[in-house]
Amino acid sequence: MGYIALPRRLFLWSMALIYMSAFVSLYMQIPGLYGNDGLLPARKQLRYSGDRSLWAQFQSSPTLLWLSPKLGLSTHTSVELLCLAGAAVSLAATLLEPLRDSLVFFFLWLVYLSLYQVGQVFLYFQWDSLLLETGFLCVLVAPLSLVRGSPRAEREHDRVTFWLLRWLLFRLMFASGVVKLTSRCPTWWGLTALTYHYETQCIPTSLAWFAHQLPVWWQKLSVVGTFVIEIPVPFLFFSPLRRLRLGAFYLQVLLQVLIILSGNYNFFNLLTLALCLSLLDDQHVNFWLRKPQTSNGSQSKLWSWLCYLLELAVWSGLIFGAIVCFDLQLDWAKKSVSSRTAFTFHQFNQLLKTVTIPCIWMGLLSLFWEIVSSMFRCACVEGFFKRFLSTLQWMVFGAAAVAMVTISLVPFTYLEHDSGARLWPVVRRAHQAVDRLQLVNSYGLFRRMTGVGGRPEVVIEGSHDRVTWTEIDFMYKPGNASTPPPLVTPHQPRLDWQMWFAALGPHSQAPWFTSLMYRLLQGSSDVVELLQADASRYPFHAQPPAFLRAHRYKYWFTEPKEDGSYPVSWWRRVYVEEFYPTVYLGDPFLENILYQHGLKDKSSPRRTSNATVPRAVQWLRSQVKGQSAPVLIWSLLAGSAALCLCLPWTPSLRPARPGAAQQGESNGTDQDATPGAATPPEEGGRSEEEEGEEEVYKVKPEESEDEDKNDPGDEEQQQEEEEEVYKVKPEEGEDEDKNATGDEEQQQQEEEEEDECADVPRKMDASGMRKCK
Repeated sequence: MGYIALPRRLFLWSMALIYMSAFVSLYMQIPGLYGNDGLLPARKQLRYSGDRSLWAQFQSSPTLLWLSPKLGLSTHTSVELLCLAGAAVSLAATLLEPLRDSLVFFFLWLVYLSLYQVGQVFLYFQWDSLLLETGFLCVLVAPLSLVRGSPRAEREHDRVTFWLLRWLLFRLMFASGVVKLTSRCPTWWGLTALTYHYETQCIPTSLAWFAHQLPVWWQKLSVVGTFVIEIPVPFLFFSPLRRLRLGAFYLQVLLQVLIILSGNYNFFNLLTLALCLSLLDDQHVNFWLRKPQTSNGSQSKLWSWLCYLLELAVWSGLIFGAIVCFDLQLDWAKKSVSSRTAFTFHQFNQLLKTVTIPCIWMGLLSLFWEIVSSMFRCACVEGFFKRFLSTLQWMVFGAAAVAMVTISLVPFTYLEHDSGARLWPVVRRAHQAVDRLQLVNSYGLFRRMTGVGGRPEVVIEGSHDRVTWTEIDFMYKPGNASTPPPLVTPHQPRLDWQMWFAALGPHSQAPWFTSLMYRLLQGSSDVVELLQADASRYPFHAQPPAFLRAHRYKYWFTEPKEDGSYPVSWWRRVYVEEFYPTVYLGDPFLENILYQHGLKDKSSPRRTSNATVPRAVQWLRSQVKGQSAPVLIWSLLAGSAALCLCLPWTPSLRPARPGAAQQGESNGTDQDATPGAATPPEEGGRSEEEEGEEEVYKVKPEESEDEDKNDPGDEEQQQEEEEEVYKVKPEEGEDEDKNATGDEEQQQQEEEEEDECADVPRKMDASGMRKCK
């Protein structure tokens, strides 16, 4: 694999953007979710005790919120302060590359982990766990530029830590494909899952309505494509052939983009796309940037043809395997493709048992190769102290990579029980020791397809007289049949998401729903803002409802009319049953559930402090109150992107070490240490603009030298001028002269001067540059 300086920089920049989106999205919902008058107050999750040390409290629940009493802050204020700090630091890291540092990412990871510990059910999503795991890997991938300086320097062990992202991407995608079949969901096995998915997902987009109208044969073929991209293609992540990895990259990007267009999955798909950058190298990023590349002439044509044949065999094998496993047949009469699952659950389970352990060995072998190649790069560093420091860093980060892969084997083997039982007990104990830190997790998205008989939705109704009832709409989830599905990515409205889960079962499985009914009866403005950011759109903004109830409906996407025109409504619905009985403040049924689940206690929250920090937090909250979270997030993203484009951009350069030209034989390129070069040597050559700048820089002295050469009496000055010419690389000087004149006589004179200089001992001028190469 080539150099990975540019993909690593893109990944760290993407992670700063994703962190900012996650923090801002959560900040906008904190009062309604975790405030003192919110659904699940955060203060109830932390029991401060004076008889336990701070370290003991942190071990029981690793969160910075334990510092709140020592700082004189309430838990609610501390939660908002942490979210603001995370958003500010991630925004700064987006704009300033030196802040994309290991220490900065450690701070962001620790802040999000602290919020995760008190987030309860509203923060227990797989993408939150994925953000924590990826965020911790950022600590290993990012440089220590704040301490060491040289933020653009590429370290010898970078490919080892960057490889961990590829391993995480493999576990995520492979597990997501496998669980769809191990769950025995009839829609996945019947290849009909996507005929239900678009209308039954949590928060669909408007494009989901159009995707739902696609013919059934296309939906089934799309399921086949999903299985291929998620199960066999991830094995190509570890291919030694570069083009196979690039093909796998573009297939993953295709899948994630289609998911983003059809569903609102917050920052999850953006996070997956960031992980996909681990499949790239500098050469391909430069191809995107349209930078000139140098061809590797050392590669023989025979080897190139063998690589092409092997790649063709791999892609042909994938296509042939998909045709056989899913019995794909082309129907020319109907102009469609028929498909069905041609294997049984037992056969797939046996295959899974066969490949799980080899998957682990494949990952370990790939990691071993990266570690060994990094060791050889450390051995090529000139200078004893630099070599010792590089080797020490290689040992530390290599051990960290091995440890991360080892503990990740436990959640990975959840896919197949027998493989998990074969792991060493010490591996499971190590995983249990760090489990609360969310360093590694198990994944498996869309395990089962819900809503096959219709999308279940809970609709809350309020009344002042128990006679006239008014429905309470949410901003994002389906409610009013005429409201089009919104586009809210990367914001995640966490209450709307939990409403989707609540509709799948009885209200007793979602105790927070009782808290929602209680707060709406109280008229809590913080909770109302979760439903409608614009208070005027809330039907009971003038006076809270006296009575509340909830019913369950089933929703379906509408169908186009017979004449091909689009219907007025996006949804059609049918009443199913009562979900929550009619309640009012003081109702015994309501009070009993509140006390049963600890949602109502007698302890009053701490008084609001008049200190500077709480007042500043309250003032900032008043400025964003009533604002739309998606608009705010996209404004920050657009502003950050615009500023990044306006700021001067300099690509990363590998540090020019003494003797770099001698040790560059490992990659077949020379180390170019020309000041102001805009393309690193491993990225393949320089642009025409940069060559022009260098030509101007070196032509001016030559022009002055030509004037001096007109003086026939100054032979010593003429000799110095001839030596000055050879400061330019021979091949560059020849190209410039050929393009300038094309005079054969001048070329012959230059060759004679070069031979003359070859006999002169190598000397150093005042600038330290060799006079003759």
